[in-house]
Amino acid sequence: MKETSVLCLLFLISVLSCTTNQARLTVSPSSSQFFQGDFVSLSCEEDDSSAGWTLRRNTSKQQRTQCGRDGWGKPAGSSCNISYTDTVDSGVYWCESREGPISNMVNLTVTGGSVILQSPVLPVMEGDDVTLLCKTKTTPSNLPAAFYKDGSLIRKQPTGHMTIQHVSRSDEGLYKCDISGHGESPSSWITVTGEHTTTPPPTSTPPPTSTPPPGSSLRHMLSSVGSVCVVVLLVLLVLLGRQCVHRKPEAGQEETGEDDIITHVMYSFIKSSTTASQTKQRK
Repeated sequence: MKETSVLCLLFLISVLSCTTNQARLTVSPSSSQFFQGDFVSLSCEEDDSSAGWTLRRNTSKQQRTQCGRDGWGKPAGSSCNISYTDTVDSGVYWCESREGPISNMVNLTVTGGSVILQSPVLPVMEGDDVTLLCKTKTTPSNLPAAFYKDGSLIRKQPTGHMTIQHVSRSDEGLYKCDISGHGESPSSWITVTGEHTTTPPPTSTPPPTSTPPPGSSLRHMLSSVGSVCVVVLLVLLVLLGRQCVHRKPEAGQEETGEDDIITHVMYSFIKSSTTASQTKQRK
């Protein structure tokens, strides 16, 4: 009886020690816009490669396609390389695991035009300085450029660079630039956040043909609650643990003693798991 209880308890602890890993999608070069023919590498940065993260995307023609399997990209470890970008590569990209959780989403735009705006592809921290670069494909990237936010002219810069100092929430919006004689760039959304986050731009900002991947609401729930799935699993496994130790007591042994031990251990684990999850979220 005692050996059975110990084995069941060890099983419960080993299962509950598993945590849900969250991947972070990064883009190199770090930009939300690219010229047709550029090279781009997307990486699923993760704590545990055993989670099996894969890169997926939504475009105007295809939904939830996977790197290396659906006619685009070449897997390279936890990265996906697109050696020659085309306009059809414009869309929403994200990492997805076998277990279901997904990473942050990024919107990439590939243009056949001659001007792009290099802007942060990930959310920027409130108070940071952000530099925007208006770049042409064939000429030096130091030409005079005009910068726009939400359709209104912000300023004109003689060298094609514009720095927004100490960004705030009011700096969020759609940005684009224009170089006289060369053309106008596509628009890209810049997100400003007060804390480290992987929240994507509002659904109104991606290209009209790009829709958020299914399960995005689950991602938000997991990131805000953290250990909900673990707690639910705890409840189920507590019942399993009780069933494991619920045997006819030996002489002189009280039946409830071992139940109380397991309940105490499970309560301690719930408390420690919740604390660890909250600490991780603050980071």
